[in-house]
Amino acid sequence: MASISSIGSSGMQAAQLRLDASANNVANMNTPRYKSEVVDQQAAPGGAGVTGSVRRSQEEGVALEKEAVEQISATYAFKASLQVVKTQDQMMGSLLDVKA
Repeated sequence: MASISSIGSSGMQAAQLRLDASANNVANMNTPRYKSEVVDQQAAPGGAGVTGSVRRSQEEGVALEKEAVEQISATYAFKASLQVVKTQDQMMGSLLDVKA
Protein backbone atom coordinates (compact mmCIF):
# COMPACT_ATOMS: atom_id res chain seq x y z
CA MET A 1 0.00 0.00 0.00
CA ALA A 2 1.33 3.43 -0.93
CA SER A 3 1.87 6.15 1.64
CA ILE A 4 -0.37 9.17 1.68
CA SER A 5 2.59 11.46 1.00
CA SER A 6 3.54 9.52 -2.15
CA ILE A 7 -0.05 9.70 -3.38
CA GLY A 8 -0.11 13.46 -2.78
CA SER A 9 3.29 13.83 -4.41
CA SER A 10 2.17 11.97 -7.53
CA GLY A 11 -0.86 14.27 -7.72
CA MET A 12 1.38 17.33 -7.55
CA GLN A 13 3.62 15.93 -10.28
CA ALA A 14 0.64 15.22 -12.54
CA ALA A 15 -0.78 18.71 -11.94
CA GLN A 16 2.62 20.26 -12.73
CA LEU A 17 2.79 18.23 -15.96
CA ARG A 18 -0.65 19.57 -16.94
CA LEU A 19 0.42 23.14 -16.19
CA ASP A 20 3.66 22.75 -18.16
CA ALA A 21 1.86 21.32 -21.18
CA SER A 22 -0.73 24.09 -21.13
CA ALA A 23 1.93 26.79 -20.81
CA ASN A 24 3.76 25.26 -23.77
CA ASN A 25 0.54 25.33 -25.78
CA VAL A 26 0.00 29.02 -25.02
CA ALA A 27 3.60 29.84 -25.91
CA ASN A 28 3.21 28.12 -29.28
CA MET A 29 -0.34 29.17 -30.13
CA ASN A 30 0.82 31.33 -33.07
CA THR A 31 3.09 28.63 -34.50
CA PRO A 32 1.72 27.40 -37.84
CA ARG A 33 0.42 23.81 -37.83
CA TYR A 34 1.18 23.45 -34.10
CA LYS A 35 -0.58 20.49 -32.47
CA SER A 36 -1.23 21.10 -28.80
CA GLU A 37 -0.02 18.88 -25.99
CA VAL A 38 -2.60 16.97 -23.96
CA VAL A 39 -1.92 15.24 -20.64
CA ASP A 40 -3.63 11.93 -19.98
CA GLN A 41 -3.92 10.97 -16.30
CA GLN A 42 -4.68 7.52 -14.98
CA ALA A 43 -4.66 5.82 -11.61
CA ALA A 44 -1.33 4.24 -10.74
CA PRO A 45 -1.35 0.49 -10.13
CA GLY A 46 -2.16 -0.55 -6.59
CA GLY A 47 -3.80 2.75 -5.68
CA ALA A 48 -0.43 4.50 -5.51
CA GLY A 49 -1.66 7.86 -6.79
CA VAL A 50 -1.78 8.95 -10.42
CA THR A 51 0.46 8.95 -13.44
CA GLY A 52 0.43 11.35 -16.33
CA SER A 53 1.62 11.13 -19.91
CA VAL A 54 1.85 13.82 -22.57
CA ARG A 55 0.61 13.26 -26.09
CA ARG A 56 -0.01 15.45 -29.12
CA SER A 57 -3.55 16.35 -30.11
CA GLN A 58 -4.80 15.22 -33.52
CA GLU A 59 -6.06 18.71 -34.35
CA GLU A 60 -3.98 21.76 -35.13
CA GLY A 61 -4.33 24.98 -33.18
CA VAL A 62 -4.71 26.11 -29.60
CA ALA A 63 -7.89 27.37 -27.93
CA LEU A 64 -6.73 30.04 -25.49
CA GLU A 65 -9.91 29.86 -23.38
CA LYS A 66 -9.48 26.08 -22.99
CA GLU A 67 -5.87 26.55 -21.91
CA ALA A 68 -6.86 29.19 -19.34
CA VAL A 69 -9.37 26.77 -17.79
CA GLU A 70 -6.78 23.96 -17.88
CA GLN A 71 -4.23 26.12 -16.05
CA ILE A 72 -6.73 27.08 -13.35
CA SER A 73 -7.80 23.44 -12.97
CA ALA A 74 -4.20 22.23 -12.74
CA THR A 75 -3.44 24.87 -10.11
CA TYR A 76 -6.39 23.74 -7.98
CA ALA A 77 -5.37 20.09 -8.38
CA PHE A 78 -1.83 20.95 -7.27
CA LYS A 79 -3.12 22.82 -4.21
CA ALA A 80 -5.41 19.93 -3.27
CA SER A 81 -2.56 17.42 -3.51
CA LEU A 82 -0.32 19.72 -1.51
CA GLN A 83 -2.98 19.90 1.19
CA VAL A 84 -3.02 16.09 1.34
CA VAL A 85 0.73 16.06 1.95
CA LYS A 86 0.49 18.81 4.59
CA THR A 87 -2.35 17.03 6.39
CA GLN A 88 -0.43 13.75 6.41
CA ASP A 89 2.60 15.56 7.83
CA GLN A 90 0.48 17.14 10.59
CA MET A 91 -1.10 13.80 11.43
CA MET A 92 2.32 12.14 11.62
CA GLY A 93 3.56 14.93 13.88
CA SER A 94 0.56 14.53 16.17
CA LEU A 95 1.07 10.78 16.30
CA LEU A 96 4.74 11.23 17.23
CA ASP A 97 3.75 13.75 19.94
CA VAL A 98 1.34 11.21 21.44
CA LYS A 99 3.95 8.43 21.36
CA ALA A 100 6.69 10.62 22.88
